Amino acid sequence: MNSGDDEMALPMGMDPHPHVHPLPLQHQHQHHSPPDLDEWRRRLFTVDTSITMTAAEWDTYWPYIDNVWSHRSTQRSKKGPFVTHYYDCRLKGRPPGTPVNQDPNKKKRKRTARERDLCEMKIKIIETTTPNKTYTIEKVKREIGTNGEEPAGEYHRHTLDESDRIKRNSVLRQAIKLEKEIKKVQTNQQQKTYHKKATGQALQTVKRHSKSNDLKVFGSCFCPFAQRVWIALEVKGINYQYIEVDPYKKPANLLEIDPRGLVPSLKHGDWGCYESSVILEYLEDLQVGHQLLHNHSQIRANSRLWCHHIDRRIVPRFNRYIQEQDPLKFAEHGEELRMEITKLVNNADPVGPFFLGSFITLVDVSIAPWFLRLRRVLTPCRGWQPADEGSRLGIWIAALEASEAVKNTTSDDSLYLDSYDRYSDNNNLDFIDLVFDRN
Repeated sequence: MNSGDDEMALPMGMDPHPHVHPLPLQHQHQHHSPPDLDEWRRRLFTVDTSITMTAAEWDTYWPYIDNVWSHRSTQRSKKGPFVTHYYDCRLKGRPPGTPVNQDPNKKKRKRTARERDLCEMKIKIIETTTPNKTYTIEKVKREIGTNGEEPAGEYHRHTLDESDRIKRNSVLRQAIKLEKEIKKVQTNQQQKTYHKKATGQALQTVKRHSKSNDLKVFGSCFCPFAQRVWIALEVKGINYQYIEVDPYKKPANLLEIDPRGLVPSLKHGDWGCYESSVILEYLEDLQVGHQLLHNHSQIRANSRLWCHHIDRRIVPRFNRYIQEQDPLKFAEHGEELRMEITKLVNNADPVGPFFLGSFITLVDVSIAPWFLRLRRVLTPCRGWQPADEGSRLGIWIAALEASEAVKNTTSDDSLYLDSYDRYSDNNNLDFIDLVFDRN
């Protein structure tokens, strides 16, 4: 595997390994560092002996030491499946005549000129592509001096710490870049206002129900739990007063009901309660307007079971999906959510369009806010694939979207996307906790 006249040279400065710079999330020497990192860095710095690395080892450890070495040239062999890359110690400096990047879009970095030829050490990396890719790292041998002295360039003239001082490795640079991006996002999120009022058709409903009433419901425009109570009131045709809650300025009459000031909460005369599932049951017990639970006791019990499935299986998976920060886990969480929704759909009336057939019932009211947010939130934020229009789920969602009670409580799409965009970045979970109980 020797380089020579039988190899074709690539232009100096071309990156021979565009694939070997992963995007780690932690700084080196922290608990996520690969095993034996210090020893690998020492070996790849001194190259006392020939080192052969697997592709996995190369991808893992080279980014931790690439600050020491500066690529000079690459030669592809005509006789075998290998490529030879030549590197100088970075303290060698740029050779005379190195072309300057003329790209006008490339950001110009502040550079400090340093003395050239501070170190003469060179290595070559022989990349073998078959049968399994390996990387063999060797020193570039120098001729022994005329008086028998050690050949120049066989060893570094400096320490590894000095190389680290001169330039950071790829892992550390990426980690610092990521920290800056996170701080930038956090700053932007802190500057971004939050929605305090409903919009669109929901705003018109708020105005119609702004007058004082014995039955008061406290909600927030983006809260799905509050929306399910709001939908129930609209379905039943009960007269009520809607009070929009600013999560940072909770009114005293809300705190009297729930000291945490969470929504939804309901006050009826001198009595109040909270938790959406409890409020829905209370509204049904008033026996006013459209009935949400079937007369048959077993069907009523079955409906309550599926409402429990929504609260314990679907809602937590929706939240987990939107909170997940690792793109590699999006598909996993999305499939978990889809499976739980499928269970619900498979137990719905086969014709529909609603859960029990032609009319909205308690299950429809309980799931509606999250069905609405599949397209409005999960599709743009997580790439959720909407249900086919002709599928049972597609028919169900379309029927909910067309319901006057649902439309009367639904704001413009942008309100939900803006609100959950804060949620999906995981930077404003305290804001969500201020408003409703995510469990």
